[in-house]
Amino acid sequence: MKTRLTIVLLAAIALLTPSAFAQTAAPAKNVTAGEPNPLEIGKDQAQQLLKEVSIEKFEDAAFWYAAMPLDMGVASSKRLAGTPLGKVPIPDEAALGIKEDDKYVLGVKASFFRRGDSYFSIHPLNPIPVEGIVKTLSVWVVGRNFNHTLKILFDDYRGQAQVLTMGTLNFIGWKKLTVAIPPSILQSEYHYTYRSGIRITGLEVDCDPLDSFGTYYIYFDDLRAVTDLFGESKRDADDMSDDW
Repeated sequence: MKTRLTIVLLAAIALLTPSAFAQTAAPAKNVTAGEPNPLEIGKDQAQQLLKEVSIEKFEDAAFWYAAMPLDMGVASSKRLAGTPLGKVPIPDEAALGIKEDDKYVLGVKASFFRRGDSYFSIHPLNPIPVEGIVKTLSVWVVGRNFNHTLKILFDDYRGQAQVLTMGTLNFIGWKKLTVAIPPSILQSEYHYTYRSGIRITGLEVDCDPLDSFGTYYIYFDDLRAVTDLFGESKRDADDMSDDW
């Protein structure tokens, strides 16, 4: 009798193990391995209308300028023919008939005066606005396998300067670097719906002291954003704009 009771108890315990209640999470769609998932950023929001947009394709080198502290070295930029072979076009652009030129990249050359802590950056002539609640920012880069670090510079909703690290440049050839915008960065104000988002002010390369010598070359192409345009889609066409 005791043997039968023991068998019944063991069977009941086996049925009540955590594995019996485990649920397999649904895999994320259209997300590259190792990149932030826009669907998981600020997911407490009730509704989202996510869209990938190309902010800058670096076709016009005159729109960008390179900068570097005078006591560290000299930085310059130049437009060069080329494009990453792994870059996938945005489907919405083809569907809307948008055929923007995409034949060039922006090259930046930094010539160091001496080894040590240094940095250089590129900036647009005017800040580039990105509408909506931006979830991720990405850019294609040729890093030349140096231990330098790429950062993106932008202003939040109130015009406060923000900096996010996109990644280390210790790789060969083209690579897409992506960074998620944390919900703690202000991108909207619930009193107003006429504008939201951020403004891109540049890209900065923080140089590793051991690799800061001679001349360093880096190339950029196709700065993109995944942004939530739900608020913009619900804006009244006859609403007033408070930007006067």
